[in-house]
Amino acid sequence: MVKNLLIDWREGAHWFWDCLLDADLANNSASWQCVSGCGTDCALFFRIFNPITQGEKFDAKGEYTRKFVPELTNMPDEYLFKPWLAPKYILQQANVEPGKNYPLPVVNIQLSRTQALEAYQQIKSMNS
Repeated sequence: MVKNLLIDWREGAHWFWDCLLDADLANNSASWQCVSGCGTDCALFFRIFNPITQGEKFDAKGEYTRKFVPELTNMPDEYLFKPWLAPKYILQQANVEPGKNYPLPVVNIQLSRTQALEAYQQIKSMNS
Protein backbone atom coordinates (compact mmCIF):
# COMPACT_ATOMS: atom_id res chain seq x y z
CA MET A 1 0.00 0.00 0.00
CA VAL A 2 2.68 2.47 1.01
CA LYS A 3 5.29 1.74 -1.60
CA ASN A 4 3.31 0.31 -4.49
CA LEU A 5 0.34 2.67 -4.24
CA LEU A 6 2.22 5.64 -2.72
CA ILE A 7 -0.37 6.04 0.03
CA ASP A 8 0.79 7.74 3.23
CA TRP A 9 1.62 5.20 5.95
CA ARG A 10 -0.71 7.02 8.35
CA GLU A 11 -3.69 6.03 6.17
CA GLY A 12 -2.74 2.37 6.58
CA ALA A 13 -2.17 2.75 10.30
CA HIS A 14 -5.53 4.47 10.71
CA TRP A 15 -7.45 1.88 8.68
CA PHE A 16 -5.67 -1.14 10.18
CA TRP A 17 -6.30 0.10 13.72
CA ASP A 18 -9.91 -1.07 13.56
CA CYS A 19 -8.84 -4.51 12.30
CA LEU A 20 -6.62 -5.29 15.27
CA LEU A 21 -7.96 -7.16 18.30
CA ASP A 22 -5.07 -5.93 20.43
CA ALA A 23 -4.43 -2.52 18.88
CA ASP A 24 -1.45 -0.68 20.32
CA LEU A 25 -0.69 2.82 19.06
CA ALA A 26 3.09 2.57 19.35
CA ASN A 27 3.37 -0.88 17.75
CA ASN A 28 0.93 -0.08 14.96
CA SER A 29 2.60 3.25 14.13
CA ALA A 30 6.12 1.83 14.31
CA SER A 31 5.19 -1.10 12.09
CA TRP A 32 3.65 1.10 9.42
CA GLN A 33 6.65 3.45 9.56
CA CYS A 34 8.95 0.47 9.16
CA VAL A 35 7.00 -0.86 6.18
CA SER A 36 7.07 2.55 4.54
CA GLY A 37 10.81 2.94 5.05
CA CYS A 38 10.51 6.10 7.16
CA GLY A 39 10.74 4.72 10.70
CA THR A 40 13.74 5.02 12.99
CA ASP A 41 14.51 1.30 12.82
CA CYS A 42 13.12 0.27 9.46
CA ALA A 43 13.95 -1.68 6.35
CA LEU A 44 15.72 0.30 3.71
CA PHE A 45 13.44 2.41 1.56
CA PHE A 46 14.41 0.53 -1.60
CA ARG A 47 13.13 -2.79 -0.24
CA ILE A 48 9.87 -3.10 -2.07
CA PHE A 49 8.49 -6.59 -1.75
CA ASN A 50 6.92 -8.25 -4.74
CA PRO A 51 3.93 -10.32 -3.56
CA ILE A 52 4.32 -12.71 -6.50
CA THR A 53 7.94 -13.59 -5.76
CA GLN A 54 7.25 -13.64 -2.01
CA GLY A 55 4.49 -16.19 -2.55
CA GLU A 56 6.63 -18.28 -4.87
CA LYS A 57 9.53 -18.21 -2.42
CA PHE A 58 7.75 -18.74 0.89
CA ASP A 59 4.62 -20.67 -0.14
CA ALA A 60 5.97 -22.63 -3.11
CA LYS A 61 3.39 -25.41 -2.78
CA GLY A 62 0.61 -22.89 -2.20
CA GLU A 63 -0.68 -24.45 1.02
CA TYR A 64 -1.16 -21.15 2.85
CA THR A 65 -2.54 -19.35 -0.18
CA ARG A 66 -5.01 -22.07 -1.08
CA LYS A 67 -6.20 -22.24 2.53
CA PHE A 68 -6.90 -18.52 2.78
CA VAL A 69 -7.78 -17.81 -0.85
CA PRO A 70 -10.09 -20.70 -1.70
CA GLU A 71 -10.91 -19.19 -5.10
CA LEU A 72 -7.44 -20.37 -6.16
CA THR A 73 -7.71 -23.91 -4.76
CA ASN A 74 -7.56 -25.53 -8.21
CA MET A 75 -5.05 -23.15 -9.76
CA PRO A 76 -1.78 -24.87 -10.77
CA ASP A 77 1.30 -23.78 -8.82
CA GLU A 78 2.77 -22.11 -11.91
CA TYR A 79 -0.02 -19.52 -11.95
CA LEU A 80 -1.11 -19.52 -8.33
CA PHE A 81 0.40 -16.12 -7.56
CA LYS A 82 -0.41 -14.61 -10.95
CA PRO A 83 -3.66 -16.17 -12.18
CA TRP A 84 -4.38 -13.28 -14.57
CA LEU A 85 -1.43 -14.56 -16.66
CA ALA A 86 -2.78 -18.10 -16.96
CA PRO A 87 -4.02 -19.30 -20.35
CA LYS A 88 -7.79 -19.37 -20.76
CA TYR A 89 -8.00 -23.18 -20.61
CA ILE A 90 -6.10 -23.23 -17.27
CA LEU A 91 -8.45 -20.61 -15.84
CA GLN A 92 -11.46 -22.61 -17.00
CA GLN A 93 -10.10 -25.83 -15.47
CA ALA A 94 -9.44 -24.01 -12.18
CA ASN A 95 -12.81 -22.22 -12.30
CA VAL A 96 -11.09 -18.86 -11.94
CA GLU A 97 -12.44 -15.79 -13.74
CA PRO A 98 -10.15 -12.79 -13.20
CA GLY A 99 -12.29 -9.73 -12.70
CA LYS A 100 -15.32 -11.82 -11.70
CA ASN A 101 -14.63 -14.43 -9.01
CA TYR A 102 -11.01 -13.35 -8.45
CA PRO A 103 -9.86 -9.71 -8.60
CA LEU A 104 -7.61 -8.33 -11.30
CA PRO A 105 -4.35 -6.78 -10.08
CA VAL A 106 -4.77 -3.35 -8.52
CA VAL A 107 -1.32 -2.24 -9.60
CA ASN A 108 1.47 -3.25 -11.96
CA ILE A 109 4.15 -4.42 -9.52
CA GLN A 110 7.16 -3.58 -11.70
CA LEU A 111 5.85 -0.14 -12.67
CA SER A 112 4.79 0.73 -9.12
CA ARG A 113 8.23 -0.29 -7.81
CA THR A 114 9.90 2.05 -10.29
CA GLN A 115 7.54 4.88 -9.37
CA ALA A 116 8.15 4.35 -5.64
CA LEU A 117 11.92 4.39 -6.09
CA GLU A 118 11.64 7.59 -8.15
CA ALA A 119 9.51 9.19 -5.43
CA TYR A 120 12.01 8.21 -2.73
CA GLN A 121 14.86 9.57 -4.87
CA GLN A 122 13.04 12.91 -5.16
CA ILE A 123 12.59 13.06 -1.39
CA LYS A 124 16.22 12.11 -0.86
CA SER A 125 17.47 14.82 -3.23
CA MET A 126 15.25 17.43 -1.52
CA ASN A 127 16.86 16.62 1.83
CA SER A 128 20.48 16.66 0.59
